[in-house]
Formats: sequence, C-alpha cells, structure tokens
Amino acid sequence: MTNSPEHELLLELQDLIIGTGSVADFLGGLSTIAAAALSRSAGATVECGVTLKHARKTTTVGGSTERAIHLDRIEQAVGDGPCLAALKAATPVLLPDVRTDPRWPTYQERLIQEGIHSVLGVPLELGENAAAVLNFFAPSTGVFTEATISEAASFADVAGSAVRLAVRVGTAESAADDLSAAMMSRTAINIACGIIMAQNRCSQAEAMSILMKVSSHRNQKLRDVADEIVRKVSGEEATTYFDM
Repeated sequence: MTNSPEHELLLELQDLIIGTGSVADFLGGLSTIAAAALSRSAGATVECGVTLKHARKTTTVGGSTERAIHLDRIEQAVGDGPCLAALKAATPVLLPDVRTDPRWPTYQERLIQEGIHSVLGVPLELGENAAAVLNFFAPSTGVFTEATISEAASFADVAGSAVRLAVRVGTAESAADDLSAAMMSRTAINIACGIIMAQNRCSQAEAMSILMKVSSHRNQKLRDVADEIVRKVSGEEATTYFDM
C-alpha cells in the first residue's frame, strides 16, 4: 500500500525528533523542512523561523536560515506581530502586505527595512504547557494564498502529531513495537553522527545539522540517510541490541 504524503511527512518528522536531543532542536530542524515545503507550494522563496512558548515565555529557537532567525527575533523584540498573534489565537494569522496593513506599524517598518513584504504565522500544538508557531517570511506580496495557508496549517498539524507521538514514545506510553522501531532509528542516526564527527572533526550538534541538511537536500528520510552512511562505512546496517 502506498503511503499518503501526510503519512510520509509524519515518518520524516518522527525521524527528525528521534535524532534530536530536545523539542527546541527538533523545531529548528522542522523550520528547514517547512520552508522548503512552502517554497515549493508557493513557487517563491519562503524562509521560516520558529518561536517556542513555554511557561508563559516565548523565544526564537531556530530557523531555516540565519536570516530567518534574525527576522523572527525582530518580532520578539517588538513584542507583537502575526507570529505572536497566531500563538495567542491558536489559528494562522496573515500579514499580507507590510506597507498597507495597519495592525503592527513598528514591526512592519522593521520588515520593510529587511526586504520582507508578507508574513504568515502558523501555530503548532505541542501538548500541555508548550506551544510553538512557524513564522514564514516572503520578499513579496501575494505569496501566501488560501491554498498555501491551508497547506501550512496541515503541515503544522502533522508536525504537532509527530511531537506528541515522540513524547508518548519517550514516556513509554506507546506499544513496545513502536518503541523498538524508534530505538532502531535512533541507533542508526547516532552512529551516523559519530561517523560524521570523526570525518569532519566536529561536535555532535554540528554533525546532526549536517545530517539534517543532507536529508532535506536529497528529500530523503533522516533515518534512510543515516542508514546509508553506516552501510558505506561498515558494510552492514546499524543494529540495536536490546537487553531483555
């Protein structure tokens, strides 16, 4: 049976969160996938920053580019805008034209200086006591159509499901076979990171970043990229040993 695009995305996101050490790290990797997906859908370059809300505090935790992180932090500094509005309303909020919209003049003036003319904030439900929002930036107006907004919202729904599933796996609420599969995926990803660290003399975080970029560039699942790296070096697939 052929998996649906939503199911394939869910598997990719599960791989991503298995290979990262925290929700913040996962959201940083998620921004790269989200920006690529919306850029394809919109037919224009879209950048994505991620804001995480935890214990009533919001902070920028990642972005598809360094510029996206910078743009996301502008809203944090100003204290208001479509991203934070989407977080409060738990629904997508569109800023269609920074030159004509009357809602956030200070923020919009900063965006004009950065060459950004439209913004879309899409909330992400992470479970109890935590939420996030994907902040998409476009250099022109008309990029975020109804179809694009709908796709972004669907993406956020699937991403939220991946996070919540990973939390259930991590707290042993999932079935044993799901937990075993997760451990096997993590084994391959961790070994691949070790190989990259040795080859590039870099940190684990840098190795994970390299692995995610390869996954995104190839449009290939993270665990498949990791398996390929392990097979090339060892000649066999990564194996997880369970102590029964």
